[in-house]
Amino acid sequence: MVGELRYREFRVPLGPGLHAYPDELIRQRVGHDGHPEYQIRWLILRRSDDGDEGSTQVDCKAEHILLWMSNDEIYANCHKMLGEDGQVIGPSQESDGEAGALDKSVLGEMETDVKSLIQRALRQLEECVGAIPPAPLLHTVHVLSAYASIEPLTGVFKDPRVQDLLMHMLSSPDYQMRWSAGRMIQALASHDAGTRTEILLSLSQQEAIEKHLDFDSRCALLALFAQATLSEHPMSFEGIQLPQVPGRLLFSLVKRYLHATSLLDQLNDSTAEAGAPNNSAPEELIGERSRLELEFSMAMGSLISELVQAMRWDRASSRQGSLARPACSIFQPHLADSGLGLPVAQAQPTFRRSRRYRPRSEFASGNTYALYVRDTLQPGMRVRMLDDYEEISAGDEGEFRQSNSGVPPVQVLWESTGRTYWVHWHMLEILGFEEDIENVVAGDEYQGAMSSGALGVALPSWRWKPMTELYAVPYALPEDEDAEESEHLTQAEWWELLFFIKKLDVPDHQEVIQILQENLDGEILDDELLAELAVPMELAQDLLLALPQRLDDSALRDLLNCHVYRKYGPEALAGQLAYPPLLEAQQDALLLQAQGQPQESDDAARAEAKEPKTQCSTTPLQHLVEGYGPAGKILLDLERALSSEGAQASEVKPLLLQLQRQPQPFLMLMQSLDMPASNRALHLTALRILMQLVDFPEALLLPWHEAMDACMACLRSPNADREVLQELILFLHRLASASRDYAVVLNQLGARDAISKALEKHLGKLELAQELRDMVFKCEKHAHLYRKLTTNILGGCIQMVLGQIEDHRRTHQPINIPFFDVFLRYLCQGSSVEVKEDKCWEKVEVSSNPHRASRLTDRNPKTYWESNGSAGSHAITLRMRQGILVRQLTLLVASEDSSYMPARVVVFGGDSTNSLNTELTSVNVMPAASRVILLENLNRFWPVIQIRIKRCQQGGINTRIRGVEVLGPKPTFWPVFREQLCRHTRLFYMVRAQAWSQDISEDRRNLLHLSSRLNGALRQEQDFADRFLPDEEAAQALGKTCWEALVSPLVQNITSPDEAGISPLGWLLDQYLECREAAHNPQSRAAAFSSRVRRLTHLLVHVEPCEAPPPVVATPRPKGRNRSHDWSSLATRGLPSSIMRNLTRCWRAVVEEQVNKFLTSYWQDDDFVPRYCEHFHKLQKSSSELFGPRAAFLLALQNGCAGALLRLPFLKAAHVSEQFSRHIDQRIQGSRMGGARGMEMLAQLQRCLETVLVFSGLEIATTFEHYYQHYMADRLLGVGPSWLEGAVLEQIGPCFPNRLPQQMLQTLNTSEELQHQFHVYQLQRLDQALLKLDNTEKKIQVGHKASGQKNEKEEEKEAGVEAAAEVVEKEEEEEEENENEDLYYEGAMPEVSVLVLSPSCWPISSISHLLSPRTCLPSYLRGTLNRYSNFYNKSQSHPGLERGLQRRLQWTWLGRAELQFGDQTLHVSTVQMWLLLYLNDLKAVSVQRLLELSGLSPDVLNPAIGPLTSSRGPLDLQEQKDAPGGVLKIRDDSEEPRPRRGNVWLIPPKTYLKAEDEEGQNLEKRRNLLNCLIVRVLKAHGDEGLHIDQLVCLVLEAWQKGPCPPRDLVSSLGQGSTCSSTDVLSCILHLLGKGTVRRHDDRPQVLSYAVPVTVMEPHTESLNPGSSGPNPPLTFHTLQIRSRGVPYASCTATQTFSTFR
Repeated sequence: MVGELRYREFRVPLGPGLHAYPDELIRQRVGHDGHPEYQIRWLILRRSDDGDEGSTQVDCKAEHILLWMSNDEIYANCHKMLGEDGQVIGPSQESDGEAGALDKSVLGEMETDVKSLIQRALRQLEECVGAIPPAPLLHTVHVLSAYASIEPLTGVFKDPRVQDLLMHMLSSPDYQMRWSAGRMIQALASHDAGTRTEILLSLSQQEAIEKHLDFDSRCALLALFAQATLSEHPMSFEGIQLPQVPGRLLFSLVKRYLHATSLLDQLNDSTAEAGAPNNSAPEELIGERSRLELEFSMAMGSLISELVQAMRWDRASSRQGSLARPACSIFQPHLADSGLGLPVAQAQPTFRRSRRYRPRSEFASGNTYALYVRDTLQPGMRVRMLDDYEEISAGDEGEFRQSNSGVPPVQVLWESTGRTYWVHWHMLEILGFEEDIENVVAGDEYQGAMSSGALGVALPSWRWKPMTELYAVPYALPEDEDAEESEHLTQAEWWELLFFIKKLDVPDHQEVIQILQENLDGEILDDELLAELAVPMELAQDLLLALPQRLDDSALRDLLNCHVYRKYGPEALAGQLAYPPLLEAQQDALLLQAQGQPQESDDAARAEAKEPKTQCSTTPLQHLVEGYGPAGKILLDLERALSSEGAQASEVKPLLLQLQRQPQPFLMLMQSLDMPASNRALHLTALRILMQLVDFPEALLLPWHEAMDACMACLRSPNADREVLQELILFLHRLASASRDYAVVLNQLGARDAISKALEKHLGKLELAQELRDMVFKCEKHAHLYRKLTTNILGGCIQMVLGQIEDHRRTHQPINIPFFDVFLRYLCQGSSVEVKEDKCWEKVEVSSNPHRASRLTDRNPKTYWESNGSAGSHAITLRMRQGILVRQLTLLVASEDSSYMPARVVVFGGDSTNSLNTELTSVNVMPAASRVILLENLNRFWPVIQIRIKRCQQGGINTRIRGVEVLGPKPTFWPVFREQLCRHTRLFYMVRAQAWSQDISEDRRNLLHLSSRLNGALRQEQDFADRFLPDEEAAQALGKTCWEALVSPLVQNITSPDEAGISPLGWLLDQYLECREAAHNPQSRAAAFSSRVRRLTHLLVHVEPCEAPPPVVATPRPKGRNRSHDWSSLATRGLPSSIMRNLTRCWRAVVEEQVNKFLTSYWQDDDFVPRYCEHFHKLQKSSSELFGPRAAFLLALQNGCAGALLRLPFLKAAHVSEQFSRHIDQRIQGSRMGGARGMEMLAQLQRCLETVLVFSGLEIATTFEHYYQHYMADRLLGVGPSWLEGAVLEQIGPCFPNRLPQQMLQTLNTSEELQHQFHVYQLQRLDQALLKLDNTEKKIQVGHKASGQKNEKEEEKEAGVEAAAEVVEKEEEEEEENENEDLYYEGAMPEVSVLVLSPSCWPISSISHLLSPRTCLPSYLRGTLNRYSNFYNKSQSHPGLERGLQRRLQWTWLGRAELQFGDQTLHVSTVQMWLLLYLNDLKAVSVQRLLELSGLSPDVLNPAIGPLTSSRGPLDLQEQKDAPGGVLKIRDDSEEPRPRRGNVWLIPPKTYLKAEDEEGQNLEKRRNLLNCLIVRVLKAHGDEGLHIDQLVCLVLEAWQKGPCPPRDLVSSLGQGSTCSSTDVLSCILHLLGKGTVRRHDDRPQVLSYAVPVTVMEPHTESLNPGSSGPNPPLTFHTLQIRSRGVPYASCTATQTFSTFR
């Protein structure tokens, strides 16, 4: 199960070090489905260690999540809330128990006392005269407060007279009276949240409460509310600059918030009452619930509308033409986000690669591309990363180093990190060697290769995604809406429109209701019917045309931003972005100006055209209002009315009322103070108007707080004029005196420090400046209260919004709250907006050479800042802007700086330069680095960040820095809201996943319903994101969290095996494979079952898991093969990175079990291999049907087959490998026949080769290579090589660990080259003989011409010399006689080919050795063999080198020949050729005689005689008593006529081996011997173990030197007595699989002995007994003799020799 069961409770992981724990059952209700639901408080635990129980319990009480849960979810997650009978224990009724503890009579007396005390306090309050209340009144209130603390008496205090009493006390000018009222309210509110909310709500909703409350009374009530709600919604907005909201607006927000929360509590209570027993009126309760839902939606809409205005979100954001997000799945990660933070210049890069290598887009599948990269890539080549993988990013380049069979298999030296990192084959693009690389503009190709395929790009990738139809998204697309429903507004749209109808005045409201009745058949509409109306779209459009004329400015702004207006309003119908002309008549240009779209009216334009010459005489105010149309006239009229003597209130008040409805001109006037100091006249004019406005009570209702920033900017301006500054201070003092709320606003803006600096600058000569400063200072606690209250209200609204999202998930009911999308849009706004470089920091300081500090930020990599000081003292200090959270901090360096380049950098953070005590990160800089990332994704604001260069390269002292780049997000609410949204989403879906997993564990058949469940949940989240989350990052965050919390735990649970070792998903896949054949009938139950399984599996693998982002440190801890042992990685179990791993592991187990059953049943059948290939092909098709052509599942399929093969005993595995070798041999030979049959054989061969690829890396590959080597040797020497041999080896080459078949083909190529050299050698010998003959003839001619006058003595000497020369020549002739035996042959010389084969790779037995070719071959062949022997011996001798062991030749009987017999060409073996040639001189010969002449055994000769004496052969075998074995003679044609022409194949049939014979047993003996040696060596080294390379060397040494097996065992092993490192590695893999040998966790290359197993350890002796030294290597020769077609021997039987070996 995902999560952790601690003390029988389920703990949900919400993030790093963050868990949720079920703590308490709060309340109960009946859900929409009629089943009970329970609200559970989940505590948030923050802990770094699970054992640290005490410290976390204190912190976690502050944070909690309220979650409604069903019976099943509680049963699966909250065990302590279940009774002994398994039922949920209801919420505790402590109040009832306490009430029962009091006697009823005592309780009645206390209630009577409370009522009398209330009456007395009211009477005393009326009799109170003066500002000081009498002491008896205070005593009475004190006693009432004591009674209020008793919870059973809470009902008595609900008397309306208590509220009147509290109202009078709160409005009292005496502080002690207000304090006493606060004490009573706190006592009443201390019982529970419902009572507290009810009391605060009842007080806040009193009529004209604000008229009775002064500033202090309102602050007291606000403080009580802040204290009451502080623990409910603990949410921090640190780093976010909240707007300054005056107390009047805060009090209004409090009232609306209390109203909304009260209605929400009533909704929950109504559902609880609906489920109560003996409920006699369910229809009434349903109607009451509908009424409450409408009221709650309207209250939430009002709260959101006012909160948006108070936060100034509507003024800060410009109106966008389209708020819709591109239609795409939120569950598919987009790689576009990975490029955040890159410079603009890198948007369309020019990539370097070689055109010789193919990109990934040219391959049909990722698996094919991976194989291409694996076969092509060579060490030293440059590669580029195509996908993000852990700490390697897409686009990074590096140099390929090596690869092996691990996971990941590829090691690359990356330039971005300066070190090696392991990745997968499919992630790389080959650039080639450095000299082959060229610059290629491949931006489109590169981005196409990186795309995930979700947007319709037709490029197959390793993570395959279907492009269209059912499997394109993880959820099924919704069905088409009903035509009738599509013509009407949804309930959410109608309620949003109804919200504005309820905002209208009574006459306008009645008029709109009349329009609705006329269009809906005149039905009388009350509030209940009004909520349930089905409004046609045409009627809604008419209403949207009529509403703008009847709404005020605030409501009109909300209407223009709401969803229903954007969808059905005039603007949407016209398809334009401008506002409709109807609103222009309502002076809506002011709204456009506030939203950043200033427009000029026609009247203003005409006036400007008529009076161009009088502009020079206009006042500064006229300059300000130019271009604002009618809005400017309001300010001009206001100035005119205020400047007249004795300003008339009747003239000013209408203008103020107009400014209250449309405050943009007023805000423009105040913001003019932020203009440069040169506008002195404008500043004085504006301050004079503002000063006079403060005297009017109506002016205090204007939004002064929204433009206070301009006043503070003018106050802080160093160039401000003294007169302007004096007028500003006088204005602010008068404003703060008129309303202390604005003194609080000034305190929040930091006016105290600004006033102090102004006083210092002007030597204290500013009138009322000190008084204003003191007034602002006294409001410090009120400013803190306002900030806390704003935070609480905003946090409470966010929690209510999250609660509505949770109800939407649980009930699948639409969200009908107006402006819900507006609120979410503003919370998510800015999630994708970045702040770069100088917008993040205010100032950059350096430790030395400050005049060069600007070079750090000039964005020029050729310039640099160079320090000047001692080593380790260099620092760069960044003073950050307020609220900036650094997303990335990068240091630019250059390797060319040599010893000036930094080597170690440490980053510190603090609140000031004196408190830089927190180390944020420490980074080691590689010598080849250019960009060093220091910080990433900080979650806290640091005012000061300091970069310290602690060490330089090569021990340098000073340093050079090329630049500093800072990237940070805007200080928006998105990070806070994202955290809360993801927490709630993760908790909700992980709880639901646990409940679903519990159902599946109880009954596996429930797994069939999982697809529909997941489909509904995912489609609902997609619809919610499309409707309410227009921002791409917000939608992706929701989709990622939902997938991680729901799908990942489910996958882990359904793929975990039970006690029987079978997982639920494994069982389901087994059932799918069993009924696959029956599912071809679309109307069968099997087809429906298979369809459900396919939909489920395709849904689970829809999203390829994304790797978790790296931590804040610059060098994150690597994962997989790239990491060392790290126990912290265990905390990531169950996260989405395990989805594919769990699914592939499950599929592998299913395949392994299926293949194991097949092997157990059919391994002895004759047609085992074809049936196995068919079974493997069905599994491949099933894998594609279930998961698509994803390489991960194809690899799991191969691993499953490999696991089944590993479970076979050795002899069974040897039998299987022999069967595959035999099948391949038969198909290769069968493909030679050509035609349709040959093509069929090739198809069967290809299917078999795909299956055989599984043998790669397994122990069975050794035996498979052994048998394949034998059968391949027979093919090559008996039939001859073909192109198919090389093609087969190219495909299944990894299945041969010793590469013996490849070496055999290489030997043939070498022999062919030797044959060409031998041909040249023969020509040289012939030329030498002819040259010698010419020299002899010349000598003879010279001798005849010589003088005959020689004496007799001289003739005798010459005769002696000639005699000696004749002796030498005779010896030389005898030496060359063997070579020249065929020189004087009169017939056609046969073509002889010799193949030199090595016994190290060719399986040649001793019975095939030919003892003496001279005794068995005719003379015309012996000369060729002798010449070749001399040639080979000379080629092996190298003068000048140390003479050592030379290869010696040994001729064998193996080979083939073409023999002419009449008109027939007989294809025979070498033994058959010798036999037939022997019959040329004899009419008959006995078999016994042939055995004596050849020295062959009957096992070799008899198979050769069989085909010759068959019906197609030329010989007859006759039985004779005196000749054992019979007599052979040439068959007479007259006795049995046969065809006289054509080719006749008489080569003996191939003899296949049997794994059960002695040879297979010898292989098993060798395996057991190696296992014995491995275990013995590892035992000798104890727990420390050995490196695998060292272990192989020691085992080979022990095999060669001893102790070794006895002599009889060595003789039985024969050829198998040789041993290679591959054999040792194969045995090591076998022992690892058996558990005898184990890897070290921290060093997987080190092996050690694990547990004792029974290993056959025979007695040992030397493998080569009696040998005094190494034997010289043997080399076997093969002759290929081909005839030139000249008749030979006789006219009846002409024989031609083809191949002799």
